Amino acid sequence: MEFLMLLAVLLCLVAGMRNDNIATVNHGPHWRVLRCNLTAEVLSRLGSLAPLHEEAAQALVADFSARVLGGGEVAVREPVTTAVFALAARLCFGDFVDDRHKSAMGRVIRDSIVLAGELNPRFDGSMLSKMANCRGFRRISALLDRQVELYLPLIAARRQARSQLCGGIIRPYVDTLLDLRVPDSNGAGRPLRDGELVGLVFEFLGTATGSTAACLEWTLAHLIDQPEVQDKLRREINAEADGGGMLSISSKSIRSGMPYLNAVVLESLRMHPPVPFIMRSAHGEGATAIGGATAVPVDGLSVRFDLGGIGRDGKSWTDPDKFRPERFLAGGEAEDVGPAPGPKEIRMMPFGAGHRHCPGVNMGMLHIKCFLAALLHGFDWAPAGDCSGGVDMTELDGFVKIMEQPLSARVTRRT
Repeated sequence: MEFLMLLAVLLCLVAGMRNDNIATVNHGPHWRVLRCNLTAEVLSRLGSLAPLHEEAAQALVADFSARVLGGGEVAVREPVTTAVFALAARLCFGDFVDDRHKSAMGRVIRDSIVLAGELNPRFDGSMLSKMANCRGFRRISALLDRQVELYLPLIAARRQARSQLCGGIIRPYVDTLLDLRVPDSNGAGRPLRDGELVGLVFEFLGTATGSTAACLEWTLAHLIDQPEVQDKLRREINAEADGGGMLSISSKSIRSGMPYLNAVVLESLRMHPPVPFIMRSAHGEGATAIGGATAVPVDGLSVRFDLGGIGRDGKSWTDPDKFRPERFLAGGEAEDVGPAPGPKEIRMMPFGAGHRHCPGVNMGMLHIKCFLAALLHGFDWAPAGDCSGGVDMTELDGFVKIMEQPLSARVTRRT
């Protein structure tokens, strides 16, 4: 959610555009209604989503199976991103989005993330920066126009078919937005406008896709680079399946019953938080503690937190640059550390912190673990080509932290 907030801020500063989604709307009644709706109607129903996760994981395994038939190397990013987006689109719009429309929406999300990442390092708010980035922001504006073209017909279709549940299980997110009433200036409730609906859909699809796909690629890269970790994780997955295949592993087990799977994902998030940094406002005593009494503007400070630096702080972590999932197991140095910051200390916060933290932490973790378990159960993963120096783990910081060299692997189907 953080990268979408930053994207919205850039658009506001340069293009004068506004996007009132959960990440950007002012904290208050409107924000609470939007966030509570997302949490209550979608994010809190993880136990009901098992069939949807199973179908999405099966589709990803089938995609990789088809790609490895001819042998050779397989590029990982594209099939992983496609599978993650397909699941997000299904949760958002339901079961009746055709593949062509889904593919077009996925391209818009990917292009928006990539373009925003290209612009962000160069943007400092100055007029020169605005002029230098004018062409890029015109491209972003065109992508936002394309979102309107793609999303509004689907939203209109859902207005006519709101009785149809996603997978027969859960109301699509768009249906909940169509029924929602947000506060207006008169104190009464009003329905969301089309522009607001488009912004909320973009937020849902973007946050559910970018960070999840990036984490999966990073995690697979480390498992390829450290085959002993891959083997240990596969043993846990196979033991949970007990010879019955992936379908015999319950969603509850994936959520809370497979400690090494959880540790592997947490270690990946510690080293490669999907969002490189977050911005927060500090006021009063907090601002004074950061900037000093004479350095604090009247309206407070904007503070940038380097999430990657926090996760690799040598004062908080032993061998912070080593991928060692065991640190998150019982008895390890981080056995009580999770994806969200604890009340006492902050040792990692890959999904942000404070009241603006990503509300979809638990769903994101579940998506990552479901896809990862299916890929490890279905395939052996080995380096592609000459990787005598190990997998290239060079990071590319944009709006999402991705691998500078997209991961390729030698993938072999397990029988």
